Order: sequence, then structure tokens, then C-alpha cells
Amino acid sequence: MRGLLCWSALVLLLLAQPWEAQPQFTGPKCHTGPLDLVFVIDSSRSVRPLEFETMRRFLVGLVRSLDVGPNATRVGVIQYSSQVQSVFPLGAFSRREDMERALRTLVPLAQGTMTGLAIQYAMNVAFSVAEGARPPEERVPRVAVIVTDGRPQDRVAEVAAQARARGIEIYAVGVQRADVGSLRAMASPPLDEHVFLVESFDLIQEFGRQFRGRLCVRDLCNSVDHGCEFQCVSEGLSYRCLCPEGQPLEADGKSCSRCREGHVDLVLLVDGSKSVRPQNFELVKRFVTQIVDFLDVSPEGTRVGLVQFSSRVRTEFPLGRYGTAAELKQAVLAVEYMERGTMTGLALRHMVEHSFSEAQGARPRALNVPRVGLVFTDGRSQDDISVWAARAKEEGIVMYAVGVGKAVEEELREIASEPAELHVSYSPDFSTMTHLLETLKGSICPEEGVGAGTELRSPCDCDSLVEFQGRALGSLESLTHRLAQLTARLEDLESLLAGHK
Repeated sequence: MRGLLCWSALVLLLLAQPWEAQPQFTGPKCHTGPLDLVFVIDSSRSVRPLEFETMRRFLVGLVRSLDVGPNATRVGVIQYSSQVQSVFPLGAFSRREDMERALRTLVPLAQGTMTGLAIQYAMNVAFSVAEGARPPEERVPRVAVIVTDGRPQDRVAEVAAQARARGIEIYAVGVQRADVGSLRAMASPPLDEHVFLVESFDLIQEFGRQFRGRLCVRDLCNSVDHGCEFQCVSEGLSYRCLCPEGQPLEADGKSCSRCREGHVDLVLLVDGSKSVRPQNFELVKRFVTQIVDFLDVSPEGTRVGLVQFSSRVRTEFPLGRYGTAAELKQAVLAVEYMERGTMTGLALRHMVEHSFSEAQGARPRALNVPRVGLVFTDGRSQDDISVWAARAKEEGIVMYAVGVGKAVEEELREIASEPAELHVSYSPDFSTMTHLLETLKGSICPEEGVGAGTELRSPCDCDSLVEFQGRALGSLESLTHRLAQLTARLEDLESLLAGHK
């Protein structure tokens, strides 16, 4: 009790001191353009009162140097120890003065160090649209700055990988006693640009200057008409355009490559069994949205349906429901995890009997649109897959199998079309499966893989009728020739039998 009273008295004493002594970051305001920035501050008991006060003053000085506003930089602050507390969300303040006032009233939690819990909160809550973050389709950069002085008491690697997969750029700042391995596990690549070690809280303003410089580098992309389709990245006095992972940049240096030729009806079967786990299921959904990024989604182009399976099967959305990539990605991210068992055979049956029906949005077979099924699983099926895996291929569905973790190679090869080397993909870990994207793109894209050069044609078109007649006549001639050969063999057999008599 006495320790708590001493702590509170010291905090009140520090709050009573003048606020003119904030670290000042010289130079004009940093015009970063739209940016959602969340500070994740360690306020565990290992952070001493004077150190916490230094960190708070550092935050105020950094906020003063930013171009804060609803259409510029939005700032949110959370602090954590054994629990997580929102100091103020991204949408709370549009003026620096209000942010400073909220920071002045900040009282440390002084408990444990649950950094993984704080990252989870930042990902699911702090960067949500409800808290003031811009919607994902606006492509506003999301940046989290984690400041800590010790070793986390929970796991950080997996949840940090999940946050990065959701597009959150993470800077990890370690002060004094911080664990370097944990910082590297949290930060975004390249690590030499996202991991900072500071000898003491008194020197944290050095990080502030470097961090502010990194943000200001973005200014070039916001001051020129760069024309980048996906993302612009400033590099000194120049800039370059980036595309989503697995989606190459076109020759113009601005556009992102997609499946632009031909047409495909693509059904994704996603494993939602309990072995996947909730955080990995979120990674799977992000992976699916990255597949969507390289497809030319439209009613006339590529149609996509999604089926989730566990002990039962659920159509999340059929082939004919969404006509744009944006609608499709939003629907994927809204899918809820099922858990339970792994009935892959049941899922394959559902796909064959329902998913590729015209009632579910598949185009008629007469239009010659390739049908592609992609099965995503992390383990052994609890039911037989052989019958419906074979049936799918008999129905003309080109099958791909993507396995992660404990997926069984024999099952993947049985699901997939031949040759297996082109239709089976595997990743040992959910957080590293993005390397499969380029392989899948080369396989699924009509101009690069199955269905190359496919065109929609009516079966009643004159050319189609002529082609059909030609094929029919050719088949009839072949059949006549084979019957003649069979008749000759029968005559030879009759002669041979008559000779034996």
C-alpha cells in the first residue's frame, strides 16, 4: 500500500511540472498524407515513474510534429501491462491539443507485460473502422509503434505475424532491458528499418527523430501524381509502385498484373476445422483475398465462390453473388470460423453436386468456361475422399490442393488433378504461405495456366455448329474404322475355330 501511495504521489508531482520541456522535433510539420498511427505503450511495473514520464513527454513531442487531421494522420494510443487500456482511439481527436490533454492524464497500469495481448487488441480493436481507422479499401497505411522495456510474458511471434498479414506495419522500440529476439519477432521486414534499441528512456527522442524522418519520406508519393494502382513507396528523391504479394508489376511500372484473358469459374473449399485455430483462419482469409487480387473478377470474367467445411459444409457465397473484387474481398473477411472436425470428402461432394450448378452461378457447360476447384486444408480428412475427388475430375473440374502444417501429402495428391507437381502446393506454416501465391497465379490465371485463351461462345453460333459437326463426323469415322477392325478380327477367329474342327 505504501508503495502504491509513493507511486501515485510521484506521478502527481510530475504532472504538476510545466509541459514546456517536451522533446522538440525541429523542422516543418511532417506532411505524411493519410496515415493511421497507433502507439502501443508498455506501462508495466518495470517501467519506473520517471521513465514513464519521459516516454509520455516523448509522445507529446512526436504528436506535435505530425500533420494531424481527419484526412491526414490519425493518432491512437493504447497502454498495456497485464491488461490493455485504450488511452484514446484513432477517431477520438483531430487536434493535437486534445491529444496532449489526454496524454497528460495518463496513469500507468504498473502490472505485468502482456505484449502479445496488446498486439491482438491493436489488430482487432484499435485498427478497426469502429475505432476510427479508415476502411481497408481506402488503402490508408496502418502503422503500429510498440515501445517496451522488457521481455513479453506471452507469445508475440504468431499474433504479430497475423497483424502484419492484415497490412499493419509494426515498429518495435526496445528501451534498456528489452529482449531483442522479441523485438525482431514483432517488427515488420526489413528488420533493420523497423527494430530500434535505445539505451535509456532519456534517449528515446533519437528514435523519434528517425521515425519522423521515415514518415516524412512518404511525402513524395503524396505530392506527385504517381499513378500507382496499388501502393506508392517513396525512396529518397524518387518513388516506386508496389503490388500485392504474388501479383507482379506490369511493364508500365504502375499497373498490377491480373488474370485478364479468358474466364474461370473458381470455387474455393476452405478448411474451418478446430485444428486450424482462429488466428490462422484469419491468415487463411487474408491469403484468399490475395488470390482475389490477381483475378479479373466480374460477371463476364472470373466468378468466385467460397465453401467452408469442418464436420459440416457451408456455402459462404456462391459463384454468382459478387461481381467485383472489392465486394468479394469484403465477403471473405466477414466469414466466421466454424471449428469442429475435418470432413473433406463431404466438402468435395458438396462442391460437385451444388457449387458448380447454374443455380449457384456457374456458367453453362456449353459456354466452355473452365471450372476450377481449390481445396485448402491443414490436416487429414475424417471421411473418405477418394470417391468424390475422382468424381470431381470426371466432371471436368480442374482440382488444386493447398496443404499447410499437418496436411497429408497422399490426400493432397488424390484431390489434385494430374500432374500433381502442378496442382499440389504445400507450406509448413500459415504465416509463410504467401510464397504459394505466385505458383497459384501461374496455375489459375487462364492466360498462364488452365483455360488459356478460352472464349465465351454460344452453342447456337454458326462457327460452333460447324465445329460440332466436324467433331461429330470425325468421331463417327473413327467409330466406323474401329468396327471394321473388330469385324475382321471376328472373321479371323471364326476361321481359326473352323480349322480346329
